[in-house]
Amino acid sequence: MNYSEVTTFQDWVLYRYKRGKATFSRQKLVADFSHLSEQTIKNNLNLLIKKGQIFPVFKGFYSVIPISYSLIGIVPPEFYIDDLMEYLNRQYYVCLLNAASHYGAAHQKPQIFSVITSLPTLRDTSKRNVKINFIATRKEIPQKWIKSIRGENGDYMISKPELTAVDLITFQKEIGGLNRACTVIYELMESVKFGKLDKSFFDYVPTSNIQRLGYLLEYELGHTEQANILFSKAKTHNCKFQKIPLKSNKPTEYCEINVKWKIIINEEIEIDDL
Repeated sequence: MNYSEVTTFQDWVLYRYKRGKATFSRQKLVADFSHLSEQTIKNNLNLLIKKGQIFPVFKGFYSVIPISYSLIGIVPPEFYIDDLMEYLNRQYYVCLLNAASHYGAAHQKPQIFSVITSLPTLRDTSKRNVKINFIATRKEIPQKWIKSIRGENGDYMISKPELTAVDLITFQKEIGGLNRACTVIYELMESVKFGKLDKSFFDYVPTSNIQRLGYLLEYELGHTEQANILFSKAKTHNCKFQKIPLKSNKPTEYCEINVKWKIIINEEIEIDDL
């Protein structure tokens, strides 16, 4: 099909898809069909959605539904996340359980797709049981601690194992709590190499969660060697440890204190199947 033969929305979507463009914005569609009214464009989009040919990913942004997903009528976020973030002009990386699963550390497919983005904050989305949780960071995302991996529709960015481990502590509420975070971190440690950490890492992650992670690795998860490397790197890069609770927003009275990591042990860790 030549572009001159494109006369319908369906033709337009197919023409682009055959040339490697599996997503599109409403803005682009309107520009290419500027002779049509707003209502006509809306009606045609709704028709393609009902036919199961496109999926409404985000307000004003759509993904083609490939044949491999036509029976379920949805597309996994990995298919379009990089295109979506480019459209929204956000730095980002896929994180938490979704990143951990890439390294073999989350045996069940996560029910929520977690993405850390630059500001301003994006509203979470839930369409046809496809849930995306956007977590905004005020800091510039460190490119050294994320990496590009190959997806079905091109590359997308995920956190490296070292950043994934700290994020699991920082955003533990997003994945079911500290015990769940510990279970995943234990499995993740085969991929972690704290010896590579530099100043950019410690500038980005909260020192308090370096402390929590280090304590958990050394005293709860049995990864003493890795914990010692993390401790040494933190001190080399002048991380100032202050006394903090293992579990935030929980009483600390009469709790034991770990001197090395300056952790108030106010939570009992119960980890599955270690």
